[in-house]
Amino acid sequence: MAYDKFTVLKSTAVPLPMENVDTDQIIPARFLKATKREGFGDNLFRDWRYNNDGSPKQDFVLNNSIYSGEILVGGKNFGSGSSREHAAWAIYDYGFRSVISSFFADIFKNNSMNIGILPVQVSDAFLNKIFQAIEAYPNALVEVDLPEQKVTIVSTGEYEFFDINGYKKHNLINGFDDIDYLQAMKSEIMDFAQKSRY
Repeated sequence: MAYDKFTVLKSTAVPLPMENVDTDQIIPARFLKATKREGFGDNLFRDWRYNNDGSPKQDFVLNNSIYSGEILVGGKNFGSGSSREHAAWAIYDYGFRSVISSFFADIFKNNSMNIGILPVQVSDAFLNKIFQAIEAYPNALVEVDLPEQKVTIVSTGEYEFFDINGYKKHNLINGFDDIDYLQAMKSEIMDFAQKSRY
């Protein structure tokens, strides 16, 4: 399944300055029964967002109208816990296209890139600068430039470069998942198969 191409994203950001946010907090286990990728955004951070009666918790950031955008800024060790890919599905379905943190669990990081979310790992110091910029001005813009592998706090001009696997970068820029990547190489694969017969 192809996803939107990711090149440069400039957006306001939603701050979640909590460390060790695990996948059960991102999408609780009781919502994992569905096999389609749609609808998980409704239950993103369900137990933090809603009371038992379904009413919104006013003190949770996703229920605060002053914060919005396609970038989620999380604390250190984001996406730890079980390997459920539904956590990435929920973040994507809610509308986030990038998550910034100073450390990601490897499985969550890969699950995110497989469905079109760019996880951007920055230093602790730069992460704190992003949080400070959003706290000072909730509409502060953050720019994530995948081709340049660079994240910038637009209001201050401060930036930091980030690392990404070359294969994953190629797929995100082209909007490919693993199957799309192979489909794009179909002619080369067929040529190789033909030559290998002799």
